[in-house]
Amino acid sequence: MKQREEPNRGYLATVVGCYCPRCREGKLFQHTTSVKLRRNLLMYEKCLSCGQLTDIEVGFYYGTGFVSYFICILFSVLSFLLWWLVLGFSYNDNRFIYWVILNASFLLLSQPWLMRFSRSLWISWFVSYDPQWRTTKPFDTGRLNADQMTNW
Repeated sequence: MKQREEPNRGYLATVVGCYCPRCREGKLFQHTTSVKLRRNLLMYEKCLSCGQLTDIEVGFYYGTGFVSYFICILFSVLSFLLWWLVLGFSYNDNRFIYWVILNASFLLLSQPWLMRFSRSLWISWFVSYDPQWRTTKPFDTGRLNADQMTNW
C-alpha cells in the first residue's frame, strides 16, 4: 500500500503560500488574492486537510497589524538604502520625491497580499508543524466565543 507523501513545502513556502502551518497542505484563505478586502481576508474556519482552527481565540489576528507595519518599515528602509546606493539623493533634484512616490505606490499595491501574508505569518508563530497530523487531533484552546468570531 502506497503511503501519501508529506508535503514538499518548507516553512517559508508555507507562510508565503498561505498554507496551514500544522499540515502545510490546506489553504488558509477561501479566495485568491483580491483587491476586495472583505473577500481577500475570508479564511476557512478550520483547515480543510487537518481540521486546525484558523481563528484560535477572540481577537487572535489583532497582532497582524504590527506585523504588517514592521514589514512595511523593513521594506521602506531596504528600498531607501538600495535607492541611495544605486541612484543617490541630492538637494538639486527630486530623486527623494521619486523614491517616496515609488515606495508608497508599491506598498499600496501590495497591501492585499501583505495583509494575507501577515495573517499567515502570525498563525505560523502559534501553530507549529505536526508531522503526524493525520493521526493526531489539533490542539483546541477552548478560547472561542461564537458570537465574537470575525469581530475585528
